[in-house]
Formats: sequence, C-alpha cells, structure tokens
Amino acid sequence: MRDQIDILLDAALLHVPFDGWSDEALKAAANDSGMDIATARALFPRGGVDLALAYHRRGDAQMAAKLAAEDISHLRFRDRIAFAVRTRIEAAEDRELVRRGAALFALPPYAPDGARVIWGTADLIWNTLGDSSTDYNWYTKRATLAGVYSSTVLYWLGDDSPNAQATWNFLDRRIDGVMQFERVKGAAEKNPLLRAALAGPKAILSCIKAPARGPQSDLPGHVSPPPTQQG
Repeated sequence: MRDQIDILLDAALLHVPFDGWSDEALKAAANDSGMDIATARALFPRGGVDLALAYHRRGDAQMAAKLAAEDISHLRFRDRIAFAVRTRIEAAEDRELVRRGAALFALPPYAPDGARVIWGTADLIWNTLGDSSTDYNWYTKRATLAGVYSSTVLYWLGDDSPNAQATWNFLDRRIDGVMQFERVKGAAEKNPLLRAALAGPKAILSCIKAPARGPQSDLPGHVSPPPTQQG
C-alpha cells in the first residue's frame, strides 16, 4: 500500500500547481498512474486534503532522515533547532505546493488538519533532538516551535532573496526572541518575590503531563491528581 500511496502522490504533484490539493488532482494522478479511481479514493478517502497531508508527512520523514544522518552535536541547541526547521522547509522544495497547502488549510473545515500536522512537525523535531520533557514543558516547547515554524514558512513563501537567505535570517531572529524569553523566565525563577508569586500557577501546571506514547499517542495530555498531603 505504501508504494501505491507514493506513486499516486508523485503523480499528483504535477497537477497540484494548477488544480490545488483537490479531487481533480487526485483523479488526474490516478489516470496518469494507471490506477482506478476507486483504489485512489480508498488510499485518500478525503481526496485532496489527504493528498496534502501525505505530502506534508513525507517532508517530515525526509527531515527526520536528514537529521539522523547529520552530526549536529557540535551545534548550540538553538542552532540545532534552526537547522531542523531549515531542513524541514527545504524538504518541501516546491513553494507552489506549499502555498496551495497553506490555502487549503486556511479553510475552516481543514484548519484542524493543518494545525495538527504543524504540531506533528514540531513534535517530531523535538523528539529527534532528544527532548525528554514529560510535564507542561512538553506542550510549551511544541507550541512555541509550531509558531516559529509556521511563521517562517509563511515568510519563505514570499521570499525572493538569493538562496532564501532572508528567510533563514528571519528564522534566527524568531529563535533569538524565544531564547530571550527563556532567559527572562530563568531570571524570574531566581527572584524570590516572583518565585513566590508563581508558586501557585506552577503547582497547577505541574499536574499537566505529556501524552503517553503508543497507540493513543495522538491524544492530548492528562491532568494528574495533586499529590496527597501527608499530615
């Protein structure tokens, strides 16, 4: 089945710039690849949107493979993140395919799908880089990176600078902004007054756990009961 999905997706990429991620692109891809439309619809039940999701996940897989093959241990952690985001964007290659996807996922019926795959990309980057957080930081890291990634993609779509250098400069600025916030948060932790003021919210946040890995890994995290008071 994997081969059939790849064959159909490859055939669709020739039509998406003209037809978008649509049923028309799926039908044309089935015709080009000699596949009957019933089989094509079984592989992509929602037509164009499932094609777009498959294309995005292929880019994720290509990014993960490149990160696994590269030795980036010598880089600062913020540079590893920048490298991962750049690698993911460069995996897309054709901006028109991404532009068509952005237009599709901006539509209300498909916005949840778009948000889900961007979150998945951020999750994959953190997992590939060895993130081991299991508390609320699991969520904040991915939410922050999802924002950095999506804004950088939008910038890249309109970037006509040589080798997209303006995009990579934009990415560095976004990551610098995140790192500056983390430094401010770290300084606040060292301030006794602020630390005391944040004790209550932190106690609540400490109950939030990352989702379990496995068959239900796509479920949201859970709130664990507060520890029993000993007295």
